[in-house]
Amino acid sequence: MWSTGFIAAKLGLPYAGPFSFLAFRFTVTAALLALVALATGAPWPRDRALVGHLAVTGLLVHAVYLGGVFYAIETGVPAGVSALVVGLQPLLVGLLAGRLSGDRLDPLDWLGLVAGFGGVTLAVWHRLGSGFGTPAGVAANVLALLAITAGTFYQKRFGGQVDMRAGNAVQFGAAALVTAPIALAVGEGPIRWTAAFAFAVGWSIVVLSLGAVSLLYFLIRRGSAARVSSLIYLTPPTTAVMAYAVFGETLTPWPCSAWRSPWRAWPSSTHDEADAGAPRW
Repeated sequence: MWSTGFIAAKLGLPYAGPFSFLAFRFTVTAALLALVALATGAPWPRDRALVGHLAVTGLLVHAVYLGGVFYAIETGVPAGVSALVVGLQPLLVGLLAGRLSGDRLDPLDWLGLVAGFGGVTLAVWHRLGSGFGTPAGVAANVLALLAITAGTFYQKRFGGQVDMRAGNAVQFGAAALVTAPIALAVGEGPIRWTAAFAFAVGWSIVVLSLGAVSLLYFLIRRGSAARVSSLIYLTPPTTAVMAYAVFGETLTPWPCSAWRSPWRAWPSSTHDEADAGAPRW
């Protein structure tokens, strides 16, 4: 489910700016979760401090992480660089897990984390020759990495105290309140409502925001933050299979120069867009 986010991004982002896409997605998700919580009698957090913690988690996991990655790639950071930076998250969580959450990893766990990052590196290595993009884009990528790492621990620490229906409504509402003004401030144009965009944003709301995020939080609540984060390494190969089924993108044995990374779900430069005949963002 998490891997379909790249497919939805490729379908929807040609018709909306990244922050407009995210603001609409977060707003509708927050409204749906609030209605579900009210209809099912879910208990709402009453402590102001806890509400603040939930809002911080929403900003880190949703607004800053996704907004940082989208902005970085839009400003010219190659998709391979973005994949490598974000791919550091399981290792960073593993390094901090002992101090922040009390989770201890054994040598086999560390071997798995390092091997997973090595696999991501091999998958995107051929894309690194085009440079690292703008300093602002790289900084946004690093900020996204720190945000998803901090958000994972924050959710582990405070998210288990509230019902996920009400808690997630607060988180997505906070993310919407931040991304909507950013979309206006950067001057993103209006959303072009096409069948592709409607499907992409609908899928992002139902499958990703309501489904995948809830499952992620459930796993974080029940298990080790480091082991849950290691599942991120399954995203690139799963996305590759989906990209082949949906867009016909093919893979050839690495390091053939014709190899196409699953991270091609986002264009890495205007040259790539022109070559592919894809609309610019």
